[in-house]
Amino acid sequence: MDNQRKAYSFAIIAVILWSTVASAFKISLRHVDYLELLLYASFFSTLIIFVVLLVRKKLHLLRTYSSKDFIFAALLGFLNPFLYYIVLFKAYSILPAQEAITLNYTWPLMLVLLSIPLLKQKINLLSIVAIIISFFGVIIIATRGDFSSLNFSNIKGDLLPLSSAVIWAVFWIFNLKDRHDVVVKLFVSFCFGLIFSIILIIIRSTFVGFSLPNIKGVLGSAYVGFFEMGLTFIVWLSALKYAKTTAQVSNLIYITPFLSLLVVSIVVGEKILFSTIIGLVFIIAGIILQRYTNPFKRNLANGR
Repeated sequence: MDNQRKAYSFAIIAVILWSTVASAFKISLRHVDYLELLLYASFFSTLIIFVVLLVRKKLHLLRTYSSKDFIFAALLGFLNPFLYYIVLFKAYSILPAQEAITLNYTWPLMLVLLSIPLLKQKINLLSIVAIIISFFGVIIIATRGDFSSLNFSNIKGDLLPLSSAVIWAVFWIFNLKDRHDVVVKLFVSFCFGLIFSIILIIIRSTFVGFSLPNIKGVLGSAYVGFFEMGLTFIVWLSALKYAKTTAQVSNLIYITPFLSLLVVSIVVGEKILFSTIIGLVFIIAGIILQRYTNPFKRNLANGR
């Protein structure tokens, strides 16, 4: 198999796996709460990334970290997986999966907006138009297509996946400054994220107690840890590695939210609203437009 076929194969596998995780979130949250899901999924994701490092014989690269590097990695770990998944899992616990999926997918727009103050990037007119198009899609989803009274169905809930998109964009920007091997820095940040999760659960358990999950909760958390937070990201990086150009595989990522809606409809049993589909089309259209009109156009797909 030549490299380009390998690239497409890895990309398709990643897209299929990522398309199942929204349903896995909803099902897992029936058996554990969002903080417990964070803890268990962080454990399983850290474990699988450790195994990958072991197989690839990259554990020795941890020695290249200085004290300053570990402090920076702790910051990254606080942002992702700790804070990002707290907000995202909470969103899935109170919103229909279709809303959480589509609103979280605004992270590339947040990336462009945050690049202005954080990276001193300039934004052109087409990028502004692209952002407006995508946020029109957000309004469609948040109002469920009811423009007559501009009645937002769950404004507090909808702010959660939008906030998670902001957190992911901040993490992605800061992550650019870390020049270590991508899998190694992923492992280190997840180690810190796991530590933060353990501390949070210990603090919470002093007030509300702690109980072990049932087998369904464990299996759901393992699936989320392996295929959302850990292994699939490495598969996607492999796709980018083998591709002649990033653009040749990166466009496949736009299939993910549509496949996610299909899986949610079948597995979770949600009735997918027409307004969700239309809103998602606007969001994706804006993302594609701004991808070709801003400085991150070659790198957006790397962030997920």
